[in-house]
Amino acid sequence: MVDLFPIVRPLLHRLNPETAHDVTLRALKMRLGPRVGASDDPILAIDLWGRHFPNPIGLAAGFDKNAEVFGPMLRLGFGFVEVGSVTPQPQAGNPKPRLMRWHQREALINRIGFSGHGLDAVERRLASRRADGIVGANIGKNKDSQSAEQDYADGVRRLAPLADYLVINVSSPNTPGLRDLQGAAPLAAILAAAQAARDEASAETPILLKIAPDLTDKDVADIVGVALGSGADGLIVANTTVARPDDLPGHLAGEAGGLSGPPLMEASTRLLADVARHAAKRLPLVGVGGVASGADAYAKVKAGASLVQLYTALAYRGPRLVTEIKRDLAECVKRDGFACLADAVGSGL
Repeated sequence: MVDLFPIVRPLLHRLNPETAHDVTLRALKMRLGPRVGASDDPILAIDLWGRHFPNPIGLAAGFDKNAEVFGPMLRLGFGFVEVGSVTPQPQAGNPKPRLMRWHQREALINRIGFSGHGLDAVERRLASRRADGIVGANIGKNKDSQSAEQDYADGVRRLAPLADYLVINVSSPNTPGLRDLQGAAPLAAILAAAQAARDEASAETPILLKIAPDLTDKDVADIVGVALGSGADGLIVANTTVARPDDLPGHLAGEAGGLSGPPLMEASTRLLADVARHAAKRLPLVGVGGVASGADAYAKVKAGASLVQLYTALAYRGPRLVTEIKRDLAECVKRDGFACLADAVGSGL
């Protein structure tokens, strides 16, 4: 793979980060992105929900909101790609500027909201996909929706026949009131509506729940209990955080939104381990938050994740990072004497 990112990065980082992202998407749609030819180390393969993942490293939701570049991203070597979050109706999201870089920590503060083209566009693109590989769809609610249950049910009903898995996102900090839906009663109602919609679509697509990192011990126990009781197929841990570290520069201190990148790694991994202990191997877990290296990915695996996602690190490290993470993760698994990735899952608990 020819890596032009070291040359392109200074140019991209002179742009507003949202503009730089839009430029990247346009380049990928023009097939200007690199392609990885090497096959994955077999030790990284894992089977979940009747799907075969050639490796556990996935692209988190938010990069490909509108299902426009999942093919090029799979060709970078990701084991799976998650599109969205997608809402039933198109919406613009929050006012700009709404995405800020924290260069020193290779982090981002994001308050974009669920901006996107809406369900019609995403459904059409997924229906016409030719790309081999696993593609999940992350579902959100419209900001002015009168019924969160209906929004999530609509997304599930229409995308369940097209996606390899679905994610109920009730954990973004950028839609007012969304995180309140993580309470036991509203969450149970949303998951029940989602499963009924999946049945209407005559699909068996797994439904996962994405949760926030800013949860109490009681929140974690309640969420895992609801997920198990409702028949959810897995949990994604965790979304961006509203917490702010002490070393955050002053010019960013007052910026609202979710913080992602390395400052989230420790807290999100600690929460992942707590969720894993509560779930006691009854739910597959996906670890996300701060992953920027093979060692980070392995820490998520040891804390209970069968799959690992990243996004922010790509903006700072470029596409070669995917290959580096897979190589280093395979070395970690072999070093500790595991025969396969699945044997390493939860080994640090």
